[in-house]
Amino acid sequence: MFVDSHCHLSFPGLRERLPEVLRDMRAAQVRGALVICTTVEEFPEVSAIAHTAPHLWASVGVHPDNEDVHEPDVDELLRLARGDERVVAIGETGLDYYRLNGRSMADMAWQRERFRVHIRAALAADLPLIIHTRSASEDTLAILREEGQGRARGVFHCFTETVAVARSALELGFHVSLSGIVTFRNAGELREVARMLPLDRLLIETDSPYLAPVPYRGKTNTPAYVPYVAAEIARERGTEVAAIAEASTRNFERLFGVQLPQEHP
Repeated sequence: MFVDSHCHLSFPGLRERLPEVLRDMRAAQVRGALVICTTVEEFPEVSAIAHTAPHLWASVGVHPDNEDVHEPDVDELLRLARGDERVVAIGETGLDYYRLNGRSMADMAWQRERFRVHIRAALAADLPLIIHTRSASEDTLAILREEGQGRARGVFHCFTETVAVARSALELGFHVSLSGIVTFRNAGELREVARMLPLDRLLIETDSPYLAPVPYRGKTNTPAYVPYVAAEIARERGTEVAAIAEASTRNFERLFGVQLPQEHP
């Protein structure tokens, strides 16, 4: 069985056909999924989706790329996390310097402060972090070292950085999650990451509705496609898909402190 460790079921393209999405997950042997929050405004819907089935969980947080949205403090993140039994992570959070739009990295201080708030909330709640980093790995790692105090844990999701960054994330005790990007023709270095990751730190995801894997690239992604990610990783590692499914599922349960239902709902 497989688990999608990162999907956006509250986004257009998936939320309006949730029953179909859940049926497709069942048919693809995807036994569970973590529904990711990107704004506080979105959280009630994320939470409601997670409460529809025993194999869905939720996170709470504000994506680093979201501007002009409500900015929670540590207390608010703690209140939302502690008030909902389906919340198992803080995030997604992190840094994204990919679209500076004429700004300098110094101008992104608001992102760095938001990231620090999320790390502090995760430590206070004893929950893992969902880390998003794009064109900002140096600052992401530096802030995690400073604020995390060696106690922060979680996952670098939809990993697209170098082998060196992956090693640094592992040294900090984090997991690394690979998405459908690993199936793309130009993802040579990412496939190298897939080969070097310890099995006990590997997660798989879709980041749906984005980044559908080959052979569905360019179409709406769905948690039912996460087996294609596992299959590509298995090919790169010269192992069976079942080994990737088992390891990533076990890692998901351990990291997020959950247990998948014995039977698919």
